[in-house]
Amino acid sequence: MINALGSDLKNVNFESKEISVMLKRYYVILPVVQGTVEEEWEQCLDQILSICNTGLTPVRINIFTDIPDFETSNSVRKNILDSVIKALDPVCPALNMTVHPPLKPWKTAVEAAFVVKGSCEIEYKFFDNLPYLIIESEKGRELWAGGLSSFSFPDDTRTAAEKAFDIAVSILDRERMSLNDIVRQWNYIGDILKIRDSYQNYQIFNEVRSEYYQRYRTVKGFPAATGVGMKHGGVIIDLCALQPDKSVIIKPVDNPNQVNAYEYGQKVLKGLADKGKTVKHAPQFERGLLLANFSHSTLYISGTASIIGQETVGVEDIEKQTIVTIENIKKLSDPSRISELVSRPHEPGEKYGLLRAYVKRQSDFGVVRQICEKFFPQIPVSYVEADICRDDLLIEIEGEAEMKQ
Repeated sequence: MINALGSDLKNVNFESKEISVMLKRYYVILPVVQGTVEEEWEQCLDQILSICNTGLTPVRINIFTDIPDFETSNSVRKNILDSVIKALDPVCPALNMTVHPPLKPWKTAVEAAFVVKGSCEIEYKFFDNLPYLIIESEKGRELWAGGLSSFSFPDDTRTAAEKAFDIAVSILDRERMSLNDIVRQWNYIGDILKIRDSYQNYQIFNEVRSEYYQRYRTVKGFPAATGVGMKHGGVIIDLCALQPDKSVIIKPVDNPNQVNAYEYGQKVLKGLADKGKTVKHAPQFERGLLLANFSHSTLYISGTASIIGQETVGVEDIEKQTIVTIENIKKLSDPSRISELVSRPHEPGEKYGLLRAYVKRQSDFGVVRQICEKFFPQIPVSYVEADICRDDLLIEIEGEAEMKQ
């Protein structure tokens, strides 16, 4: 593991890499000793507290767990949330726990984002029992929220998705924001590939997303986003919304080797069209979303897979799919293309702050990790088990990159 904070934390089991936006730092934190999900979480929480003691403030924590059933996950989630509130009081970052088993033998893994104290203004808030925060920085006014869900309706994807979007709308409205302001969104869909009565869970989610975007979004384009499976049922949303400073430019970034997801043809969308409709709505997200001012550019990289055009490449070949996925990410973050988008020169190369790899099969983790470490040396990467949005996709990778001007 890499220790970027010095010898005082040499025994902490994490990976980290600093990026310059708001002096932000990302960590991938693993337990030290095997135990139950909650025992391993307590070990990770101890490491988070050690990081806080170095002058960093947590703004986002994602906890990935291996839990056998829906009811247990709800109980464990409550216990973890309570432990965060108690341990970090008066600070409480945006927080989510999902059932995405990490690399065995661990039952728990954590991904955490921190900012250097004093590099921005942070206000911690709650919506009912859900923590979220407002950050004021050179980018503008930013809202981070995680774990948006009723944590109900495991067998009713439509209702679960509607409840999650209702919470998102309510939080944004409370902060004088709207779905127009979302720049990054994560969508976790339980049993994403399951088809009930000819309706696929992922397609049901896409229909609900389209309905809410039509109702509440008036701007052109979409957020950067990830949509992956989650063990057990339900829908959970994480999001980042931004009311930008006047100096900030927000632009979608496409991949010339891929069809935009929202332009997919009907043949790649599974299941029947929604009731009463003649066509299925494609996934509504940009391949990447660029936030740029006069000093630097931040690129939110959506969940990216081994797709060229709109067809899967490398069926049943995890090595091929991983390499094609990374090539797609490199194409998105090519500094020469970013320079063209904002009409400003960028330095060669990109600096990734964090990557997250969703891998369909635990048996493929070793291959994926070996390839990622080759292409992204010394970058913190979360490896979690998840179904991808197509039956024949074995991996999806998302991330965040920084490019200096």
